[in-house]
Amino acid sequence: MYAPERHQQILDTARAHGRVEVAGLARDLAVTPETVRRDLTALERRGVVRRVHGGAIPVERFGIEPGVADREAKAAGQKERIARAALDELPDGGSIILDAGTTTVRLAEMLPTDREFTVVTHSIPVASVLISRPNITLHLLGGVVRGRTLAAVGEWTQTQIVDVFADIAFMGTNGLSVERGLTTPDLAEASVKRALINAARRTVVLADHTKFGREDFARVAPLSAIDTIITDAGLDSEFAEDVENAGPRVVVV
Repeated sequence: MYAPERHQQILDTARAHGRVEVAGLARDLAVTPETVRRDLTALERRGVVRRVHGGAIPVERFGIEPGVADREAKAAGQKERIARAALDELPDGGSIILDAGTTTVRLAEMLPTDREFTVVTHSIPVASVLISRPNITLHLLGGVVRGRTLAAVGEWTQTQIVDVFADIAFMGTNGLSVERGLTTPDLAEASVKRALINAARRTVVLADHTKFGREDFARVAPLSAIDTIITDAGLDSEFAEDVENAGPRVVVV
């Protein structure tokens, strides 16, 4: 296969799966990892992918935030395992914050019924799951609802968060890197996420491996502000070590 043919196949794969990894491409294309890295560098110079740790992401993923419906079916198995592992982080009772996101919705569905919790969320999907639970005291934060995430954002939302101090916050993220920490495409959403992190004693981030190495437009918080990150086995072990060196404990499930 000539280099232009490899480049096109790599780009097609990246666009189909949202990400490509050096090791997988080297195996599938029967070339060395060094050849793949040169190919990715060439594609990045063309402006069609962006290099991240261990691979690359198509530029379409940056600045274009998928809606909730588009995200629900992606990495469903990984999100299920991550949410189930997050149950081990729950207090025996008390107060928790659930951020907007498809993995936090799964966690809401799994919350045990034999303990009482006070739950704070700005996510309509999370609230919909919990509204009829007799063991849940639900606080739904108001504000301007973003259509892409179905979550409340804005000054009104942040004003309400000031009155909250929860035991633990379970957060989602669009991007996670050692250099930039947690990032998301929208400034208003980033401000609310940052306020939620500041409103909890501990913060646990739920993120599948495709979020690692991605850097979006709006900064949320540095990794030093995070206590634990729960992810799936697709995460590169060296990257996991780099993240842990920046502060948070990394749990791989």
